[in-house]
Amino acid sequence: MLAKRVDEIPAEGDWIFEPKWDGFRTLVFRDGDEIFIQSRDEKPLNRYFPELIDPLLQTLPERCVLDGELVIVKDDELDFDALQLRLHPAASRAKLLSQQTPASVVFFDLLCLSDRDFCSEPFETRRHELESLLANNPPPIHLTPATRDRKIADDWFRRFEGAGLDGVIAKPVDGTYQPDKRVMFKIKHERDCDCVVAGFRWHKKGDRTLVGSLLLGLFDDAGALQHVGVCASFSNAKRLELADFLKPYRKDALVNHPWKAWAEADAALADGTKRMPGGQSRWSQGKDLSWEPLRPELVVEVAYDHMQGDRFRHTAQFRRWRPDKKPVDCTYAQLEVIPPQELAAIFPSGR
Repeated sequence: MLAKRVDEIPAEGDWIFEPKWDGFRTLVFRDGDEIFIQSRDEKPLNRYFPELIDPLLQTLPERCVLDGELVIVKDDELDFDALQLRLHPAASRAKLLSQQTPASVVFFDLLCLSDRDFCSEPFETRRHELESLLANNPPPIHLTPATRDRKIADDWFRRFEGAGLDGVIAKPVDGTYQPDKRVMFKIKHERDCDCVVAGFRWHKKGDRTLVGSLLLGLFDDAGALQHVGVCASFSNAKRLELADFLKPYRKDALVNHPWKAWAEADAALADGTKRMPGGQSRWSQGKDLSWEPLRPELVVEVAYDHMQGDRFRHTAQFRRWRPDKKPVDCTYAQLEVIPPQELAAIFPSGR
């Protein structure tokens, strides 16, 4: 079941609110001694999170299906980068990471228990049953907090962001579980930021006539332009317009380009410590990530939800060009910094 994005917490209606976790969405199936952890796109995840198998067997009922989120907590914050590193093709590496950065699973819905199908039952019923199942569960198995109080939900929306939770989910009290339907609401943070446009990627269609995305940069304290993410989601008409608009900035773009070394590299760094504008990775799944450099003279205002380390967690949204802004003024200093809040209220003990 999916969620539709809205701008603010619903003011009317009967809702149950939950923090929005930033991890890997998962369905967990148990049938006797078998545990199956499934990703949102129906891929098996057991081999990547072996440390969860025994706790799930010890905690969950003999036959059940639960909906939740895989997360890693590090230094009182959710660490999505560490979570991504867990999807390693080598089993030995996955086992080592499971010991170094153990994961947790946070459950927020119940789909099936024994022979009873809960999908057609109201969420209020599903939540009550889920609370009964996980009332005394030990870490790393957790039950997400939930409330009907809008003031508490608003407090979560503001207070938990520094810990890496990226918003609030609103679920109708009487709503049934509807796979692939956006019947829940998600309220996420959105902020504006001025970025340098230092390159772009062609769209997969259009035979190099349509711009797919803009590559964004911010200057760090040392004066280096760091790649912070991309801006995309343009109409075809806008993509064509951008190709013409950016054409003059492609001339001699690599002469003094701050990312010149990246343009000349065949692939990203092997240790994955940098995210380059180009280069294949295990996340790209064969996509063409080659990029076209631009002279870093253009400034664009984009909307973003939150930062993941030193870059945007999700794709930024185009707002407008800023011809009145100097590229050198596009620094990390303009970003709103949310102090991390400890997850003790949600993770009272253990990881």
